[in-house]
Amino acid sequence: AAWPATVTAAGGDSLLNICMDAKHHKKEPGPEGKLYGQGGPHPSGATRRGCILWKDNACCTANTSMEAHQDQSYLYNFNWDHCGAMPEKCKRHFIQDTCLYECSPNLGPWIDQADNSWRKERILHVPLCREDCEQWWEDCQDAVTCKVNWHKGWN
Repeated sequence: AAWPATVTAAGGDSLLNICMDAKHHKKEPGPEGKLYGQGGPHPSGATRRGCILWKDNACCTANTSMEAHQDQSYLYNFNWDHCGAMPEKCKRHFIQDTCLYECSPNLGPWIDQADNSWRKERILHVPLCREDCEQWWEDCQDAVTCKVNWHKGWN
């Protein structure tokens, strides 16, 4: 997506090249040459990108990017395979979503205040390309979850 030269908030501050105030985010974006990528082509022909997309300017650390790819990750005490094995073609979309959330320094236009013990900010209403949405649905339509709400109630 093409961005205007500057995207600014009402107070004149830039909304790009900033990190959220959240659990695993760095204070400021910067290079992270060792970000973990999913690597290689997916059987569907799509490229697996992982967190490596943000290696030149990231809000995540190398360790956070590695944890984003684990089935059982310390990031949120969450297991992708909580209701049986999540198909790899489906899991890659959730991993890419986690990488975007943790690593992108350009989510400023969608940062919203959060009232959680583990983060002060979150992202809300981030646009998703229609093609990505349709592919996510195609790859995950046969997957299942045993939870109504992934944000709470884990023990």
